[in-house]
Amino acid sequence: MALLRFPGPPPEPDEHARETLLAIRGAMERAGSFTAVPGRGGAAMGLLALAAAAISTLTTTPREWLGVWLACAAVALCVGCAAMARKAARFGTPLFASGVSRRFLLAFLPPLAAGGVLTLALERAGRLDLLPGLWLVSYGAAVVSGGALSVRAVPAMGGVLLLLGAVSLFSPPEWGTAYLAAGFGVTQIVFGLYLARRHGG
Repeated sequence: MALLRFPGPPPEPDEHARETLLAIRGAMERAGSFTAVPGRGGAAMGLLALAAAAISTLTTTPREWLGVWLACAAVALCVGCAAMARKAARFGTPLFASGVSRRFLLAFLPPLAAGGVLTLALERAGRLDLLPGLWLVSYGAAVVSGGALSVRAVPAMGGVLLLLGAVSLFSPPEWGTAYLAAGFGVTQIVFGLYLARRHGG
């Protein structure tokens, strides 16, 4: 009667096989997530927000204050788009041609559009004091929903922005600029530098 033989533990893969497996896993992760979220570009957007916060404290009317922040948003949008395009080109991935990129846009844009519509409504109603909280909440929601398709740090940043916006809505109106500086400024700089260091720009 033949003796039963149990196989021993599988042999350890050699170094070349291990590197190949790591490369395949990295490629699969990149294919399933949106990796073009900019780190250094996000930090630059944060610096713009800190500059806007400083300049807006010098304004004398609410409409001047609003104009400063809208101008900052327009410049930051250009900076963010340019940084995303540069990072995508460096990694050799299409920016908005892949399925994951389109899903990112579909998740990211609706909260921003809602924030834009509500901004117009609040401006007409003369309730500019609510704008800091609204902007932080809508942008935070956009980052959380779009960031679900990206690395973990991105939705985490969105969560911080959401929290700051929620607290801002129940805080004295004169604190609004400080909340914007903390959210769009400090938070984006911290997470942007983290993304640049850990996820390549």
